[in-house]
Amino acid sequence: MKRRDFFAVLGGGIVVLLDDEIYAQETGGPRRGGEAVPVEIGAWLHIGETGVVTVFTGKVEVGQNARTSLTQAVVEELHAPPASVQMVMGDTGLTPFDMGTVGSMTTPRMWPQIRRAAAAAREMLLDLAARKWSVERSALAIADGKVSSGERSVGFGELARGEKWTRTIPASVPLAAAAEWKTAGKSLPKVNGRDIVTGAHKYSYDLKRPGMLHAKVLYPPQFGATLISLDASAAEAMPGVKVVHEGNFVAVAAPEADTAAKAVGVLKAQWKPVTAEADSHSVFQYFKQTAQGGAASSPNLTPYTIAYIAHVPLEPRAALAEWEGGKVTVWTGSQRPFGIRSELAQAFGIAESQARVIVPDTGSGYGGKHNGDAALEAARISRAVGKPVKRNWTREEEMTWAYFRPGGLIEVAGKTAPDGAITEWEFHNYNSGGSGLQSPYSIPGKKEQFHQTKSPLRQGSYRGLAATANHFVRESYMDELAQAVKLDPLEFRLKNAKDERLRDVIVAAADKFGWKARRKTAGRGFGIAAGFEKGGYVATCAEVSVDPKTGAVKVLRAVVAFECGAVVNPEHLRNQVEGAIVMGLGGALFEEIQFGEGKIANNRLAKYRVPRFADMPVIESVLLDRKDLVSAGAGETPIVGIAPAIGNAIFDANGKRIRRLPLMA
Repeated sequence: MKRRDFFAVLGGGIVVLLDDEIYAQETGGPRRGGEAVPVEIGAWLHIGETGVVTVFTGKVEVGQNARTSLTQAVVEELHAPPASVQMVMGDTGLTPFDMGTVGSMTTPRMWPQIRRAAAAAREMLLDLAARKWSVERSALAIADGKVSSGERSVGFGELARGEKWTRTIPASVPLAAAAEWKTAGKSLPKVNGRDIVTGAHKYSYDLKRPGMLHAKVLYPPQFGATLISLDASAAEAMPGVKVVHEGNFVAVAAPEADTAAKAVGVLKAQWKPVTAEADSHSVFQYFKQTAQGGAASSPNLTPYTIAYIAHVPLEPRAALAEWEGGKVTVWTGSQRPFGIRSELAQAFGIAESQARVIVPDTGSGYGGKHNGDAALEAARISRAVGKPVKRNWTREEEMTWAYFRPGGLIEVAGKTAPDGAITEWEFHNYNSGGSGLQSPYSIPGKKEQFHQTKSPLRQGSYRGLAATANHFVRESYMDELAQAVKLDPLEFRLKNAKDERLRDVIVAAADKFGWKARRKTAGRGFGIAAGFEKGGYVATCAEVSVDPKTGAVKVLRAVVAFECGAVVNPEHLRNQVEGAIVMGLGGALFEEIQFGEGKIANNRLAKYRVPRFADMPVIESVLLDRKDLVSAGAGETPIVGIAPAIGNAIFDANGKRIRRLPLMA
């Protein structure tokens, strides 16, 4: 949206903008020669003549309750009622450019920006009232959507009526200190929670357009196979069915979803197969063989393996695309609407201004919805058939053709002094990734390296990235070192942890868990793990039972302590922390993509084990609220501690050290 269009679209009132160049610098926008390049922006905040406060952000809502926390930022600084705030999120035609809802960055980056916008709007309202009433600003008060002076009081909408006033957010604007928060720091309920639980909210899967067709894509029988020939006559003979064939891409579109599914089933295609480079069993050797970078120096490295796993979002990816006059609009669930806009522009040779991506609140992403797979398919088919097209992936397609959390081989070695101080540390990650690679413990001599390799499967971001794998190996090996010097795992960690924030979460988790009072019984074990990632500190304790005959593991209890600076919304933070534990149980115990000959063998939930109600332990969380520190994100870090805590508890129960994820493979 260009500056001159604000009031034409939004109506009268006041508008707060963020300077183009400042925004590019602060959000990682385009750069040239080290300098930020101004990017297209939209209004950040508009106060309309009805008193509605509309806020625009390129961030999206994928279940992490960003819509609510960002509303709290507005309410805290503007002093408006929560019900008066409307968040417009993830619409490339309306919202400012944003790199994506990734990396737990909504709270540390977007939250303060929206606070600044709201604070600037507050100052504008006070200036406006002072001018209209000819009073000193010091005589004014602002609260609950009103500005008052003595007995005179007026609502924001009435004050803004007849105005068309814009202001760029100043570099410095007074913000409330965390210790003085009135709305932030409290558990404001989910602002659109009723729509979610009653089914009123429409996800991408639910959307419809006049004349819309449903589409299915014919995928090859294995990764990398190419199309030799296609007989589409049977599908083309079906009423209303249109076949799209462009090179290796084959799809059908039909008025009903069932018809599209039947039509794709009668396509007769011949494919040229390829030789698969690795399978589930050989992939870890393959990582080492194709690794880049320097070699490991220690001859005594201990290997750990990490399986590929699927994101398994509640809502498989879906998209609805519509072309009009050379411009395409796509509705899709994604964490990167502007990234998908770029993909569309590149794929169809159009300017980015000719592509619009709108993201409804989405049924989870977990890092798996960065790319525009379904969006590109829907747009491609829509352009070919000349009608709006809905492309909903099935669960099997989601678990086959989406990218996976990278598998990995990790090798580790270390030495300790007799008193338990770690003196040497060497850590090599092959393929899984570098997130969380650096040890948070105080070690004078350490070598930590990520080695890029070739991957036989498509891979990409996942909740916590590689931090889960790296923490699993590091915290498992910490217990191995503790055992070598006959120190309690808690005592050993505190011996080597100099970072006070790390020590605080370790102590908080251990105290809540009752670590020092635990009683050893047959078949029961206790484990602890800790770490740091993306500005947050976490420690996790777990209690497990292990069947001596079958080896079956049951996680009985998990306690997690988490600190991410000043807490914005305690209840939603607790949900994030405990939800991460639930999700982390799957990767810890049984989630694993099995593949061979270029095919996924377990691409259905009947074959791919995710956590069930029967798997749930008692989960307790301890939130350390540091109002003296800036708020960090919480969407990822809490997941990293549960796998090593369980692995350490299993060893405590039966003396068996498991050096793989999943532990029960």
